[in-house]
Amino acid sequence: MRGMITLWDVLANLGLVRREFGAGCVVRCVLATLLRRRTTFLEIALRLKDS
Repeated sequence: MRGMITLWDVLANLGLVRREFGAGCVVRCVLATLLRRRTTFLEIALRLKDS
């Protein structure tokens, strides 16, 4: 288990992510998966890494 997010993870939990973290987080998650960034959900949700 690496903890990296996948597009499937984002789509499967889309409503929850949007409700709890906002639409901006959903967009960042989708972009990260499409750009194949190796990152975790918490890094995106909490903006722990600089883009």
